[in-house]
Amino acid sequence: MKVTTAALPLLPVCQRLLPALPALPGLSGLPGVPGLPGLSGLAALPGRLTGLSMNLLKASALEVAILAGHLLLYPSGIVQERRSACALPSAGAPDAGTSPPAPRLPTSAKPPVVLLHGFIDNRSVFLLLRRSLAQHGRQQVESLNYSPLTCDIRTAAELLGRHIEEICERTGSDRVDVVGHSLGGLIGRYYVQRLGGDLRVRTLVTLGTPHAGTRVVPLANAHPIVRQMRPGSAVIEELTRPSPGCRTRFVSFWSDLDRVMDPLETACLDHPDLTVRNVRVSGIGHLALPVHPAVATGIREALDTVEPEADTGTGGRAGGLTVA
Repeated sequence: MKVTTAALPLLPVCQRLLPALPALPGLSGLPGVPGLPGLSGLAALPGRLTGLSMNLLKASALEVAILAGHLLLYPSGIVQERRSACALPSAGAPDAGTSPPAPRLPTSAKPPVVLLHGFIDNRSVFLLLRRSLAQHGRQQVESLNYSPLTCDIRTAAELLGRHIEEICERTGSDRVDVVGHSLGGLIGRYYVQRLGGDLRVRTLVTLGTPHAGTRVVPLANAHPIVRQMRPGSAVIEELTRPSPGCRTRFVSFWSDLDRVMDPLETACLDHPDLTVRNVRVSGIGHLALPVHPAVATGIREALDTVEPEADTGTGGRAGGLTVA
């Protein structure tokens, strides 16, 4: 009895991690804890576990595998990536043993792509995505690392703005495309809507971004930037304000198995002044969004679409992507 009672506080966590577990009725058999959901059907639990969704099991296994791989790659992405020189070479032959600087990209080329990682992450999460983009004609793909100690989305958005200005100056491009995973998408959106970034960002693709705020992991509120990602925070409220004439096109990928989004639909972008297409992804979780090849294909298609699709101001959820 003591062991069972001691485990009671862990039930909400277990039910969050395994959402397919039944919401069991009450706990009439334990004195002092009437009505606590979770244990009356414990004897039937093995049988009920066999009914778990295969999609959920596969997605959970994939999340674990991706997490393990990302932990191995994480150290390689801690240091900010080196920027290649794109200025036109000066007259005269280059010094012996050195290569001439790469020429500016032609104005007809596809715009540069800026990749922006999520909370407590770094550019290593985009290893496969940037390779996919490069293989399909994106000549300029760069990642921006912001510090895990960053405590304000507004500060990170200002850093993104300076980075984009530097890219435009270096490449000769007027605009860029941005792909942001999780918090990175929220930073990109703040830059576009609140700091005039729509002049520079042609398309903003978000992957599992809490556009309306997420309630997951309440204990993480100790970090200021997590509090800014909560529903009703000052930052979320700022993003709901009018943005008339916004020039940026938004494409938001959201997953029906994303356990970091609570509720799931918070990763859908719905704003009357924005040109938005929400793409539902079925069969994978939060960590797989910037890694899965099917999502990479969807991102490339979104970036290669020149004209906005007819979803302006609706936040429509038409279309979907099944990867299971």
